[in-house]
Amino acid sequence: MEDLRIGAVGLGLRTSLHLAAHRPGKGSVVSALCDIDPAVLKRQSKRFEADFLAEDYRDLLERDDIDAIILATPDDTHERLAVDCLEAGKAVYLEKPMHITVEGCDNILETARRTGTRLYVGHNMRHMGVVRLMREIIQKGVIGEPKAVWVRHFVSYGGDYYFKDWHADRRQTTGLLLQKAAHDLDVIHWLAGGYTSRVNAFGDLMVYGDLPRRAPDTPRPEGWLKEFDWPPTTRRDLNHVVDVEDVSVMNMRLDNGVIAAYQQCHFSPDYFRNYTVIGTEGRLENFGDGPGDEVKVWNTGPSEYRADADITYKIPEAKGSHGGADPGIIGEFCRFVREGGVTDTSPVAARMSVAAGYMATRSLRDGGMPYDIPALDPELVAYFDRGQS
Repeated sequence: MEDLRIGAVGLGLRTSLHLAAHRPGKGSVVSALCDIDPAVLKRQSKRFEADFLAEDYRDLLERDDIDAIILATPDDTHERLAVDCLEAGKAVYLEKPMHITVEGCDNILETARRTGTRLYVGHNMRHMGVVRLMREIIQKGVIGEPKAVWVRHFVSYGGDYYFKDWHADRRQTTGLLLQKAAHDLDVIHWLAGGYTSRVNAFGDLMVYGDLPRRAPDTPRPEGWLKEFDWPPTTRRDLNHVVDVEDVSVMNMRLDNGVIAAYQQCHFSPDYFRNYTVIGTEGRLENFGDGPGDEVKVWNTGPSEYRADADITYKIPEAKGSHGGADPGIIGEFCRFVREGGVTDTSPVAARMSVAAGYMATRSLRDGGMPYDIPALDPELVAYFDRGQS
């Protein structure tokens, strides 16, 4: 089987995706690289064997020797780049979130349907062991029918990962309740079997709003993702624009009646996601979210507090970045480009997670006002549910 030839656009923090796709002789090869920063392009090119380098992504679209594009650029560029790639007939892997507005997502979906070009959105958490294990437990009926989902997201490195670059600027993200939460909102929908229909939220910029910032157009400090300060109030060199919330909570009603809640904090001492799913016959909860950690189930009772669960599951071991999720999702993308068909990820689901996060951000900036989620054209949904055929 000849290698799928992939063009990698955006060589920043998600270069791990491109590396997962670069498997010469094993099904896919990154044959072209693109980044607007020539120094980054030169530095990252040493990690690949790409024979074509460009600073403008449009140069890749003119090449017949590129089968697919992986877009890992800042969120606000997603609509423009994805639409151009789809129009050029290049299969697209679009890193999550799909875009920073509902309208941008809908334009991408409409373009994919109109052109017939294959679109894949990189919600790699659907390939994480903890998520797949929880979904398997639910699908087996171990806790009955899901009725409530609660997610707490502790982000200890938030001040470094999200407040020292473009993530801190709402013009490029809308807010972290969209950018960061898009993963978990998608997982909530996947586990609960429905999409958010109504949402409200509260949030604030509590810690990082008054800390020292860099001047515009100055580089991030050396070692900015290797050296971390504690406590959070000692952090320095933040982005020159910081106008997104560092703590937020949102409540959701799903279209199947499930009630869900999501909470995010960027100044906690630890970093992990804690899921609780309560069904008609029990509940599950994860303790840690990586390989070797545990998902526990309580499905007998009633009782007082019990530290020992009725069933304890181990999250399976995995190799590769993001707990094996990056190799898994790239493998599915390459299969999809070659064969088409239904995938574990879903462009419609990606849009719905953005819509929930976008409307929740509107709510928290509007005093907690509830908002309904804009509906999608049923024919558009059906097109993607069929595997884009």
